Amino acid sequence: MTGNNFNPPPVTPTQILKTYFGYDSFREGQEEIIDTILNGRDALAIMPTGAGKSLCYQVPALLLPGITLVISPLISLMQDQVKSLNEAGIHAAYINSSLTEGQISKALSFAARGVYKIIYVAPERLETASFLNFALHTPISMVTVDEAHCISQWGQDFRPSYLKIVDFVEQLPGNPIISAFTATATEIVKNDISRILKLKNPNIVVTGFDRENLYYQVEHLTGKQKDIFIQNYIKEHANESGIIYCATRKNVDTLYEKLLKQGVSVTRYHAGMNNDIRKKSQDDFIYDRASVVIATNAFGMGIDKSNVRFVIHYNMPQSMENYYQEAGRAGRDGEPARCILLFSTQDVMISKMLLGSKDFEGMDFQEIEQVRQQDFRRLQLMEGYCMTTSCLRNYILEYFGEKPEKPCDNCGNCHQEFVETDMTKDAKWVINCISEMRGRFGQALVISTLRGAKKARLKEISATDFTSYGQLENRTEDDLRLLISQMVREGYVIQTEGEYSVLKIGNIAELQQKDSRIIVKKFKEKEKISGSRRHKSPYSEDFFQTNSVGNSSGTSNSGNSNNTAAIHKSDLFETLRQLRLQIAREESVPPYIVFTDKTLIDMCEKLPQNEDEMLGVSGVGQNKLQKYGSRFLQEIAAFLAANTQ
Repeated sequence: MTGNNFNPPPVTPTQILKTYFGYDSFREGQEEIIDTILNGRDALAIMPTGAGKSLCYQVPALLLPGITLVISPLISLMQDQVKSLNEAGIHAAYINSSLTEGQISKALSFAARGVYKIIYVAPERLETASFLNFALHTPISMVTVDEAHCISQWGQDFRPSYLKIVDFVEQLPGNPIISAFTATATEIVKNDISRILKLKNPNIVVTGFDRENLYYQVEHLTGKQKDIFIQNYIKEHANESGIIYCATRKNVDTLYEKLLKQGVSVTRYHAGMNNDIRKKSQDDFIYDRASVVIATNAFGMGIDKSNVRFVIHYNMPQSMENYYQEAGRAGRDGEPARCILLFSTQDVMISKMLLGSKDFEGMDFQEIEQVRQQDFRRLQLMEGYCMTTSCLRNYILEYFGEKPEKPCDNCGNCHQEFVETDMTKDAKWVINCISEMRGRFGQALVISTLRGAKKARLKEISATDFTSYGQLENRTEDDLRLLISQMVREGYVIQTEGEYSVLKIGNIAELQQKDSRIIVKKFKEKEKISGSRRHKSPYSEDFFQTNSVGNSSGTSNSGNSNNTAAIHKSDLFETLRQLRLQIAREESVPPYIVFTDKTLIDMCEKLPQNEDEMLGVSGVGQNKLQKYGSRFLQEIAAFLAANTQ
């Protein structure tokens, strides 16, 4: 090809990043992983949601000589990734049960002829004769295992089908590179992934679990209060996209009906709905036809929607891994987002019930017992997150093995007011009660006894005759849960693991000292039902005023000029958002695949006036510039003409 318009193909990772994806530089950890793969070495990357894991295998896939197979657990994830790659000008395909055998045969034929560089495949497909025949006779340079924690029975989403990956890889000629990626892995799970996949001298990269753009918040509310909170929050954030997770289908349906009556653009998703309705609900959310989805945890794994501004948990999840993964679906674009957990003591009982009905197919008795104990230990630590008065972000980071130096000053607890209460005498009555129960009963019965509850079960075990019965009747159930949680952390009380955990006396020597004290921090009483006390909607004039990277006029730094510019940029963002939605519907793709919110914000800040300047906007690559650039430039030009000042 000759002529002035000739552009040589990108031959370095940085050139590929800019040409296809529109970014000038890599994020933390990305370049190291890419270099590892290009040097022919196996890699395991543990990176938080939104950190850009996909680029870590997509970029080297375009530079390696053969095909890259990406093993992924969910159809929705594959479809999203393939759409995004095709929009960027990269030919990719997926192979899963959503395709007919004819479509699969055609895709494999194209792949064998070199049409595709990246193919996404479900783990179940690896065993089929047609796919195995394709893999054995086509050069495969790399096998990428996405959501790699699914291969470990110690992970929160163990999938037996993932164990088939190892046998498949061992049959492939040429020893392809193995790369594995996950956002949620404790030390045990990390080691398990490496061992099961038989990674050879892998470079294991852990970039950290902190998502600085996420604001974590826990609210202690009863069922009715939860409904009011959510209704208020959505009313205050009417134009924002969000996910509400519920533990049960019944809660999903009930809350859905309430929000529907309120006029909210809402849909729902759970396993009790048939496949077609679930698919429509998911698409309505992804394509911005519905701004809010209410769902069980059956929804969301692999959903790549980048502009989710809030995730609200109506009930406490069963583990920190689950919570981190589900909450992490907010703010994937790096912009401010909220993760709110609405907690009541009833949530603990619901979680225990759900864990009690867990399917352990394929495990022997010993493995089942080990997993049960681990599940209930995770549940205890999840409850600890809901009860802690310390920094919420630090609690999450410490759970995953990090050691933060100070509170984050960007979470609900850091912005909460507390009162300190001396509960030393109460603590001694807790010990007395556990002693009278001889360590045979759990927290619920201990609290009921101390509060003097009128329950038949207490009479059955003669707790109504204990000296501790009713001694703390003036304390609320939350007060005592908070106290016991602190006593467990300090070692005065031991809470056993398992479905029927009990409280036992720990090391109380220090508590028996005359000058010992147990000071409990309690949240200061305040109006809790308001949906959002300190949170301003992203992309409002407040957002652009705070986050402006420069004065667009270049002539004034006065407060009034900045305020005016911020208001106009907020208006421009909304205009560009509507244009994006229009284009997405024309192209039948999710809006965030056209451009992310982060890219639209950068357009509002940089105000490009020609194609070269548009290429300087984060997230605008060559292919998207050719497809969409002129329409966005026209809107920006109209904005500048109307706002000459």
